[in-house]
Amino acid sequence: MNYIVVIPARGGSKGVPGKNIKKLNGKPLIYYSIEAAREVFDDAEIIVSTDSEEIKSCVERTGLKVPFLRPAALATDAAGSNEVLLHAIDYYRSIGKSADVLVLLQPTSPFRTAEHIKGALQLYRDDIDMVVSVKETRSNPYYVLYEENEAGFLKKSKEANITRRQDCPKVWEFNGAVYVVNVNSLLEKSLSGLDKVVKYEMDEQSSHDIDTMFDWKVAETLLQNES
Repeated sequence: MNYIVVIPARGGSKGVPGKNIKKLNGKPLIYYSIEAAREVFDDAEIIVSTDSEEIKSCVERTGLKVPFLRPAALATDAAGSNEVLLHAIDYYRSIGKSADVLVLLQPTSPFRTAEHIKGALQLYRDDIDMVVSVKETRSNPYYVLYEENEAGFLKKSKEANITRRQDCPKVWEFNGAVYVVNVNSLLEKSLSGLDKVVKYEMDEQSSHDIDTMFDWKVAETLLQNES
């Protein structure tokens, strides 16, 4: 099986400015994902997709070559993950390589390890669209999530005659850490259209994703307590 690993790292970030290369516990955030990927894959299979010269320079200090900068159309807030992944696949093909499986690793998941990547890969098979990492959500739609109806009143997102949280069906939340995607399915359906999806469960700390300064401070505290 042939793999392509994509670590997407756009230069602009509003929640945490410059977060992809901002130092978390003394190390640029993106290095956590690069190090995890390198424990599983060869450098030739790993592509950091970025629009930023600064990120490119930071990444290449690890010895990993960044083969391109994204075109301007993929450097905006509106650029979606699907387009970024298709661009990486097109590049891979342009240099004479093919991939059956694409592994997407968001750089905002510093507690995702090589073992998590391997665990997700073990669940992959070629008759499904994707294996995705998840955590059990705290915000269960049978219990604590509400939507506003046309009259302006709150109603449960999913109606059920449940009075105790522990009686709710388990509901899973994508944690953004690992996506193992069938390339043919991606080309045919797009990322949002994949429906044959299998979960790879991770614990809450390993699932921690950095989107805000609060998330950043939590990650710093956890890493400092580990050292």
